[in-house]
Amino acid sequence: MPVSLTIIIIIVTVLISIRAENNPELKSRLVMNAYQVRHYNQYYRLLTSGFIHSGYVHLGFNMFALYCFGEHLERVMDYYFGPLIGSILFIAFYLISIVLSDLKSLFKYSNYQGYNSLGASGGVAAVLFAFIMFYPLAEISLMFIPIGIEGFILGTLYLIYSYFQGKNLGDKINHDAHMFGALCGIAFSIIIHPKVVIEFFQQIMNWPGLF
Repeated sequence: MPVSLTIIIIIVTVLISIRAENNPELKSRLVMNAYQVRHYNQYYRLLTSGFIHSGYVHLGFNMFALYCFGEHLERVMDYYFGPLIGSILFIAFYLISIVLSDLKSLFKYSNYQGYNSLGASGGVAAVLFAFIMFYPLAEISLMFIPIGIEGFILGTLYLIYSYFQGKNLGDKINHDAHMFGALCGIAFSIIIHPKVVIEFFQQIMNWPGLF
């Protein structure tokens, strides 16, 4: 049986997150502090911040979402590139998405010593939106909503919500990371399989609810 990279990522993330939750000093060293990154060249924080979380609820939400969609995307990678190259691409895509999703926050808050960002949300959003690009009509059920919502509808609402909430600094959630993680997922899908754009719209045109 092939090894699930999604499960491996989840295990590693959970272990590091728990360790950091019980060790504030470690958490402080791993968090994405834009000031430390920009002024002290601690660029590793852009990646390590994706493996720590602000509590177990935050961790649980992210890892549950990754579990739901990660293995589906792994199978897409295997189908187009084979198990070896597909696995390398999946890991690289997830890690790069974590880094890229934080870049706007890095430049936006590089002079604010107190600004911190953490969590796998950017990488998870990238996986979710790559999944939606390949399966736009798959019904996605949110944890507190008992009915499924087609992926392309949920994705559109998610992008709109993240865009406007990104202008709201009061809720202390890095919505910019969600937005840019989602865009990474869309871009990655197009890069590895350019026809996905045509296939995406073909599937939507065949959706019974469209007419």
